[in-house]
Amino acid sequence: MKAPGAATAPLVAVLSVLAVAGAVAVVLAPAGARGWAVAVVVTAWVVLAVTLAVAHTVGRRTQRTASARTAEAERLKTSLTALEADTAHTADVALPALLRLVRGGVPADEALGRVPLPRGPRQRKLLHVLAATVEGQEQQTAALRTESTRIHDELGRENARIREELHALTSEVERFTRETLPSVAARLREGESGATVQAEVYLPEQPLLRASVEAVLRELALSERRALAAQTASAKALSRVQAKSVSMLADLRSMQERHSEEVFGDLLRLDHSTSQLGLMTDRLALLMGGRPSRAWNRPIVMESILRGAVGRIAAYQRVRLHCSTNVAISGFAAEGVMHLLAELMDNAANFSPPIDEVHVYVEERGTGIVVTIEDSGLKMADAAMRRAADSVAGRLTDLAALQGTRLGLAVVGRLALKHRISVNYRPSSRGGTGVVVLLPRHLIAQESRENHPAAPSLRETTASVTGTASVTGTATVTATAGTESSAPTAGPTAAPAAPAVPVPDFVTPAPAPAPAPATPSLPEAPAP
Repeated sequence: MKAPGAATAPLVAVLSVLAVAGAVAVVLAPAGARGWAVAVVVTAWVVLAVTLAVAHTVGRRTQRTASARTAEAERLKTSLTALEADTAHTADVALPALLRLVRGGVPADEALGRVPLPRGPRQRKLLHVLAATVEGQEQQTAALRTESTRIHDELGRENARIREELHALTSEVERFTRETLPSVAARLREGESGATVQAEVYLPEQPLLRASVEAVLRELALSERRALAAQTASAKALSRVQAKSVSMLADLRSMQERHSEEVFGDLLRLDHSTSQLGLMTDRLALLMGGRPSRAWNRPIVMESILRGAVGRIAAYQRVRLHCSTNVAISGFAAEGVMHLLAELMDNAANFSPPIDEVHVYVEERGTGIVVTIEDSGLKMADAAMRRAADSVAGRLTDLAALQGTRLGLAVVGRLALKHRISVNYRPSSRGGTGVVVLLPRHLIAQESRENHPAAPSLRETTASVTGTASVTGTATVTATAGTESSAPTAGPTAAPAAPAVPVPDFVTPAPAPAPAPATPSLPEAPAP
């Protein structure tokens, strides 16, 4: 900084020069104007001196202010440099070391003593606060970790317990579904009481599941009781209808013998309609667990079986028989085989064009009698073929699974299971569908057809209106002439036994016009 004298020397020099210049101007001024000149020079010099003095003072103040600001800037720069160095030390050295020690489990105070602290008090305070905060967080984290481990262990044990309970529950449900429920359903269908079945079957140990299972068993038992009661009532009603149908057939046979030939055709149509009614009632009775309306106590030759089956269907005139065997079917199975073939022929006739024929071929093989029924209708779709195969195999005998009024194949399945008959579908060589029926050897009677006399001729049969032969035992076989296929039908089961007379072998007369469809009214069931 300059000395005060050196700072004012230029100002004094300027004022001196101005004073000399003014004196010269006064001397050189005219005599009359010297007074005015002196006044002007003095005034100007004073004003100029004051101005210079003020300017000098302001300049010095400005200089001092600038010097002070420069010094302050230098001081701030020095402080900033020190702060940056302190901050870098804190961020790069002190803070990481402090965090490492505190997180390693060292107390905050001890960790602060091990770390080289910064010079700034604020940085020191920041490190103290940060150390305390991190220590508290580490303690909370440790406590949370301990609590988490404890909860995890508890959850693991609870999960294992729940898994064991779920496994036990699943095992009980599977056992109930796989073993208990089918056994209960089967026993209830057999007529056992619900309380007896529930007391003897295995019930789950879990209370809620046990209560649910007991409720299911009660509802199932109630449903089975209702179904069994309805089925029993239906079977009883159908048995009465069957008895009436057989009685009507017997009356028709008697009327054919008593009346003249004028009413012969009408009686034949009534006979055929009654035979169809018998087929329908037998169908329902078999589905309800009942028995057919006829029974045979001696063998029936295969050709008579076929003609009896044809005589029970509406489209009997379209069926063509090709029988090349002389064997007979045992009496215990004759009615079942006849009904089975009638259902298959009826199905083939219904699902083929009304002008096409249904051909039935019979041949004897080493495994039994093979009956092939072929129609020329539309080929069955794959799904329909599979369902038909399931039906005739006996896998769709449950009434709840049957579709609409198509009950014939379900009856075929039941009869096939009962007599161990094999029934299979295949494409027909005539363009439609073929069904192959294998009657096993145990259904074939041991006695040959030679033991049975030949059937009466058509002339003899027509002359006597009906050929009636009584077989020993509980069944009467009746032949109806005048139709393309006549059915041996059973008379009343209470008919007296007669000497053994061979079953007549029916012949096929010339084609006759199809009978007009008739819907006979069923007689009232007798009062119990």
